[in-house]
Amino acid sequence: MNDTTQATTQPMVRLEKINKYFGKLHVMQDIDLEVAPGEVVVIVGASGSGKSTLIRCVNGLEEFQSGRIEVDGNELLPDGKSGKSLQAVRTEVGMVFQQFNLFPHLSVLDNVTLAPRKVRGWSRDKALETAHRLLERVGIEDQADKYPSQLSGGQQQRVALARALAMEPRLMLFDEPTSALDPEMIGEVLDAMRELAKDGMTMMIVTHEMGFAREVADRVIFVHDGQIVEEGPPQEVLDNPRQERTQAFLSRVLKH
Repeated sequence: MNDTTQATTQPMVRLEKINKYFGKLHVMQDIDLEVAPGEVVVIVGASGSGKSTLIRCVNGLEEFQSGRIEVDGNELLPDGKSGKSLQAVRTEVGMVFQQFNLFPHLSVLDNVTLAPRKVRGWSRDKALETAHRLLERVGIEDQADKYPSQLSGGQQQRVALARALAMEPRLMLFDEPTSALDPEMIGEVLDAMRELAKDGMTMMIVTHEMGFAREVADRVIFVHDGQIVEEGPPQEVLDNPRQERTQAFLSRVLKH
């Protein structure tokens, strides 16, 4: 993605003055954010800072109390009043979670083909062709007939990625996709995400993998106590942070 594209194209995602509460806890405070088509935005911050809540609001998994969210021209309204826009957003937005959320009684192939057939109305042949192509893309086509319990954590997460991509989303959200994996499995999931970024997919990624953020992000956003404290190119935010809170956070995570 380049600056000219960002300047002349409507944002894929726009958040305006988003406020979100869990009871009395104010977890998102007047969040303003735009994500351009093809942009890779990595969101970092301590646990409980609001970063996962932010992306869950983008596809309507969490309601918000005030403000406005627009995703690919579909508007999400506060307090769950989005109507048909919510279904449109969920159809066009793929998400990969910390946990794999695969159907244990279905094979890998059936996990990937289920949503395109049910939601998109695709024929079985089209869904199967797409599933095989995507499983090959994420490096596990040879596991197509197995069940989730027969796979490693890294393989299951790559199935989850293929399943999300099978819906041909315009935007991909990732909520700490490697946090539940053993260290030796993290690389294979990040490699699949790198390829996705190279292909120009618009991505919002919550992660603690700072090396990965430095490599693939167009922009890094640091969230603290429900606010965007700092944002910019990774070399600025990660290597030369301006804000004390960003500096303190990075001094802790970069030691490990």
